[in-house]
Amino acid sequence: MNNELKEAIEYLGKERNIPKEALLEAIENSLLTACKNHFGKAENVTVKIDPETYDYKILQAKTVVEQVEDPVMEISLPEAQMIDKKAVLGDTVNIAIDSQKFGRIATQNAKGVIVQKIREEERNSLYRDFFIHEHDIMRGEVQRFLGKNISINLGKADAILAENEQVKGETLKIGQRVEVYLLEVKNNPRGPRISVSRTHPDLVKKLFEQEVAEVKDGTVEIKAIAREAGSRTKMAVFSNDENVDPVGACVGVNGTRVNAVVDELGGEKIDIINWDENPAYLIENALSPAKVIFVVADEDMKEATVVVPDYQLSLAIGKEGQNARLAAKLTGYKIDIKSETQAQETGLFDELDMEAQEEAPVYDENGYVQDGFYDLSELSGTEEDQAEEEPQTAAEEMPEPEASEAVEPEAEGGEALDE
Repeated sequence: MNNELKEAIEYLGKERNIPKEALLEAIENSLLTACKNHFGKAENVTVKIDPETYDYKILQAKTVVEQVEDPVMEISLPEAQMIDKKAVLGDTVNIAIDSQKFGRIATQNAKGVIVQKIREEERNSLYRDFFIHEHDIMRGEVQRFLGKNISINLGKADAILAENEQVKGETLKIGQRVEVYLLEVKNNPRGPRISVSRTHPDLVKKLFEQEVAEVKDGTVEIKAIAREAGSRTKMAVFSNDENVDPVGACVGVNGTRVNAVVDELGGEKIDIINWDENPAYLIENALSPAKVIFVVADEDMKEATVVVPDYQLSLAIGKEGQNARLAAKLTGYKIDIKSETQAQETGLFDELDMEAQEEAPVYDENGYVQDGFYDLSELSGTEEDQAEEEPQTAAEEMPEPEASEAVEPEAEGGEALDE
């Protein structure tokens, strides 16, 4: 057994996470390189390494000829018969080569092949370690600023947090530890090139997976997320267990779970709503905290008209339209929000009444109607109930818009939306 070679391979495999097979291949290639440098060619050379004992043999195949013209490729009959008594002209005889007889240059080149292979395998191993975490989150440390980009140390490798992946207004400091979302991991001759993000909606999703056991085990699903990084996130959740409240599970006792995520995101507001397969119910939930009188949704056109009480219009639209915009992104619907007065003035109520009489819609248990409309008036309470409600502070502080607001969902490649 070649104990020296065994110890070297096992050390490299353990300390540098390089597979034994890769190291044995490197040694084989190095010996072939040494043979080529020593003999001028190595087409007839084979190297055999025992993976258990680590003993190796270098064999040179030569053809038995009557007169030798190429001593590297040919052998005379008398010499061949000294190795194999049964050898005859035309046979091939394998001759063992002593690697210790290789010259200094051949030996140095062989060592160079091994070192190069080891470095290559180290890079590949590092790439594999991070590639399995692509589209996941990792905790790293802010290392240095590269112009407007930031270098984040992830332990064995550094990642780049590009300017467009940084949260606007968030100030990171050298040495600060932060969670980042691994956007992409590419193999590179100098090591893995890792791109990370602090703005991606899935960063929020992965943080909830860390904090909420029910999300991690699949009991609670995050169906959609809409995010305006640094400001607000809307998230729609659904429970696969009727005994588990999905919103309550994500919020946690006294808000401990959601607050842990909020703290990691620097105080970003997070609205969590119930997911519903009925788009009208989902849209109503998405516009929370505003109350909704009813929703008319067209599944084919992905458009919806929402009517809210007059005093709730500003709340439904939100500051600079953010609430309506996030709701549109969350649901995937273009949402036209009208106040009750606007709906009456435009004859929307009369139009719906006529359609209801003509079509005689039949509601199923999910609230679906034959003509494709969804009526949420029952969920919003009667007009008498709405009249008794006190206007909310948010509505008092913001001037009531004079016209309705139509908001289209922004195309963000499969991003989920949250509330």
